[in-house]
Amino acid sequence: MPKQIGTAVNLLLSMFGKVQPCRQAWGLAQWGFTEMSIAWIKNGGATIAHEHNEDLLVASCLAAAAQGDISAYYDLGVAYSTGSHGVDCDLIEAHKWFNLAAVSGHGEAQMCRADISEEMTAREIAEAQRRAREWIAASHRRAA
Repeated sequence: MPKQIGTAVNLLLSMFGKVQPCRQAWGLAQWGFTEMSIAWIKNGGATIAHEHNEDLLVASCLAAAAQGDISAYYDLGVAYSTGSHGVDCDLIEAHKWFNLAAVSGHGEAQMCRADISEEMTAREIAEAQRRAREWIAASHRRAA
């Protein structure tokens, strides 16, 4: 599994350049699960393991999103809209992921996108839509 995450994260970094959660996930993917277990024991456990699990959750969602998983789009929207799972709150990114899920037919994503849109400026929404279009274009290029 770490190799798959690393491959997906590397692909995302090459497509979009600055994706900070991916940079953290890339290090974790290279680090591997065995080393995480050792670190967990050496460093007293749950807090460190929890932080790494959050990073891996975002990384696995990014990997699934790269494969077109609609639920991963929604989960990333939730993470960015709430600032959870090791990512900062970023309504532009949240809107992008909710938008990708919504146009793929995810009903809850449509409602969440509408909710966060009320807290965003027109420029922020336009930027989120531009990022979603970039994601779709990059996905089509990979598929071709």
